[in-house]
Amino acid sequence: MYNLVLLAARPPEWTHEQFITWWRGDHAKLTCRLPGLRSWRHTEIDAALEPRSEGWDGVSVLGFDSPEDLKKALASPEWADAVAQVGDMKGRRIAVMGTEAELFAA
Repeated sequence: MYNLVLLAARPPEWTHEQFITWWRGDHAKLTCRLPGLRSWRHTEIDAALEPRSEGWDGVSVLGFDSPEDLKKALASPEWADAVAQVGDMKGRRIAVMGTEAELFAA
C-alpha cells in the first residue's frame, strides 16, 4: 500500500467538533471519490502525548496501490474539487507520502 498521510489542525475560528464533522462529512464525500483510493482511515485526535505534539485535530491515511495511482489521484478533477472545498481555510497541515509496512497485527 502506498499512503498519503495528512495531519491537520482546524482553522482558528472553528471548534474541534466542527472541524471533525466537516472532515468526516462534507469533505469525506469529495475525498471518497478519488480515483484509485483503496482505503481511508481517519483518527480524531483527542489528546497529545507531550506538549510538543499539541495542536492537531486529526490524521488521515489514504491508501493507494502504488505511487503512480496516488499521482493520478492528485492530478484528478476529484482532487481539485477537494482542494477547492478547503479553499483558503487558515488551518495547518502536514502532508507526506510513502510505502506502508505492517509491523504487527493481532
